[in-house]
Amino acid sequence: METIIKSIYENYKNSVGIGKVADYIPPLAKVSHEKYAISVCTVEGERFNVGDWQEKFSIQSISKVFTLSLLAPLVGPELWECVGKEPSGSPFNSLVQLEYEKGIPRNPFINAGALVVTDKLLEKIPNLDDVLLDYVRGLSGSQDIHFCRDVAASEYATGERNKALAHLMKSFGNFKGKVSTVFRAYCNQCSIEMSTSQLAQAFIFLANKGVNPLNGEQVVSCRDAKRINSLMLTCGFYDESGDFAYRVGLPGKSGVGGGIVAVIPGKLSIAVWSPELNRYGNSCRGISTLADFTTELGISVF
Repeated sequence: METIIKSIYENYKNSVGIGKVADYIPPLAKVSHEKYAISVCTVEGERFNVGDWQEKFSIQSISKVFTLSLLAPLVGPELWECVGKEPSGSPFNSLVQLEYEKGIPRNPFINAGALVVTDKLLEKIPNLDDVLLDYVRGLSGSQDIHFCRDVAASEYATGERNKALAHLMKSFGNFKGKVSTVFRAYCNQCSIEMSTSQLAQAFIFLANKGVNPLNGEQVVSCRDAKRINSLMLTCGFYDESGDFAYRVGLPGKSGVGGGIVAVIPGKLSIAVWSPELNRYGNSCRGISTLADFTTELGISVF
């Protein structure tokens, strides 16, 4: 395993200039495009790291997996009356699709779907910011995880389209809370900063039938773990999800901070960070890294 990730790292460490950082979020525009890290965590507790694996970055939409897994045990099947389970085939912030489908987002990983999840969480957990941080810290086994207030403030100030998504859903009766309150919580969750090592550890419960191997806690049921993984496989990369499944063959989730996390159920989780993004908002080098990883390892979910 260590040999494989080191070989892949060496192969791609100088592969820069093929994408662009998420400069529409000003603090992310300042991140060096050369940053690159790979971390693997196995269900047996082995860890392998290479590159800038100790440096924290904004996980952005990867946080949507955390909020979904936090909400799923609280609401059960009623969640799927408010958000769908299908790939979008459209940009992650599409208003057109949401209007056409009468305020029901296609899945929890596009922005509208994640806003519904956050709205539902705030109904159940008024102090969501504190609970979410404690939740992520528990999954990762690290207390050194925080919101980045500069990133959150920047996203709140520039997030008019996301606010429009929330107002549109509210007009259809699929959004209960105050838009400004829910959107601020959403911006906070996207601003969470973690390293690839922390991320790989935090996702291992999805490779372990919903159980956090650090403490034996059943984070989500085995059934919910299966369902979250299936949604990551089909919807985790916006309208590039099909190509990711074809090239990599793993459930995973990306974020415009350049991070990607993927899992091999029963075996491991892997996190990659490389800030240069392709036109779909996914890490160019991250996808290539994971494609080579499953090829070299000879294991995927297929």
